[in-house]
Amino acid sequence: MIDAATDPFQLVADKAAALRLTPVSRETEQRLDRFVTLLLQWQVKTNLVAPSTLPQLWTRHVADSLQLLALAPQARRWADLGSGGGFPGVVLACAMAEQGGHVDLVERNGKKAAFLREALRVSGAAGTVYPMDIGDYVDSTATVPDCITARALAPLHRLLDMTAPLIARGARALFLKGQDVESELTEATKYWNIKPLLHPSRSGGQGYIVSIDQLGPVTNDAAAQHGVST
Repeated sequence: MIDAATDPFQLVADKAAALRLTPVSRETEQRLDRFVTLLLQWQVKTNLVAPSTLPQLWTRHVADSLQLLALAPQARRWADLGSGGGFPGVVLACAMAEQGGHVDLVERNGKKAAFLREALRVSGAAGTVYPMDIGDYVDSTATVPDCITARALAPLHRLLDMTAPLIARGARALFLKGQDVESELTEATKYWNIKPLLHPSRSGGQGYIVSIDQLGPVTNDAAAQHGVST
């Protein structure tokens, strides 16, 4: 397996491909460079991303995160649930630093939360790390984010369970999902009335971004049709 940390040529080529997909300012590029350098240093001891994806770190992770901005260009306050290695949360914070954006990074794992704090520091991006369960964050946050996002965290119906209170208060959900999105949507509609918009991923593969800004629980009649008890 190629190690991106010791193969700078691979990393440079992948970065160029990623920035062709999702161009950014020079200042944002510099912030992202500092973030990626830090991630590769921490990756040696802490599993922040799947090792097999390191050769395509920029296209698989950075560009995949950056594409969210085009779907919500006016959003300035984001909440990233289960932030892990900083995708998409830290990347979004880096990209919005010039516009005064802010990202809440919710991550209960202590080592990953420590990494996220250091990533914000070295990149100069604006954000706050919340080392807590997602439910506790949703229940306690006073400021409703413009957008909520999550990547490789949970099936769609579980994400909606977690975020329904914030969506009800006006937040928009932008969830990065893989090729099983249709089956996840089918399962989610057993529990939730939703009108999702699907945006094909610009970073390759068969992924989608699921956009939801309104939802409500299914009625008893609808639940009965699906065999769901309410």
